[in-house]
Amino acid sequence: MDMTQREFQAALASSSPTPGGGTASAVALGQAASLACMVADLTLGSDKWSDGWPAAEYVQSLAIPIMTRSGVLAKEDSDAFDEVMAAFKMPKDSESDKNHRRIAIRSGTLQAAKVPFETAEVALELLKALTELAALGNANAVSDVGVAGLLASAAAKGALFNVEINLQSLPEDMGVALREMMPDIQQQTKMHSRSVMEAVRHRLSD
Repeated sequence: MDMTQREFQAALASSSPTPGGGTASAVALGQAASLACMVADLTLGSDKWSDGWPAAEYVQSLAIPIMTRSGVLAKEDSDAFDEVMAAFKMPKDSESDKNHRRIAIRSGTLQAAKVPFETAEVALELLKALTELAALGNANAVSDVGVAGLLASAAAKGALFNVEINLQSLPEDMGVALREMMPDIQQQTKMHSRSVMEAVRHRLSD
């Protein structure tokens, strides 16, 4: 989070495995929350949009902590994968070494699935609140709600890709709860993303 935009893009573009898609998803979530917070502020600051104040207050209550949490998730995502890479470099000379290495790899990989899963959960929570903000918030900033929705959707869907690829390399008895919950989050993300876009398009056509 202390990088400049240029530094972060250069790090993403490098051949290093981290930062990668999971970190980029968390950063997108932070941008979505920031835009949502801006629209909430613009709504609360005008009597003209008083019908949207409750929605704006709720979005603001979500977005402000998400702005901070997304940065933590971005770092945790990179850190988790770095731990997996470190585990792969552990010695494997003896059976005991191989067993310790296998346990470390699997433990690290599970953590590397849990972090983006939280990113997806948080992104979905924000998405759920954006439809009403688009419908009732400051109409002059409804396009910004649309961008927030697109970024939150991308954050959720991108994070779930990272959950899925990590779970694929684990035995089926690991990450059971994540495997069971993922389809519902995918479905809800699609549904609420579509709802936000429809509300934005409807408002733009008024």
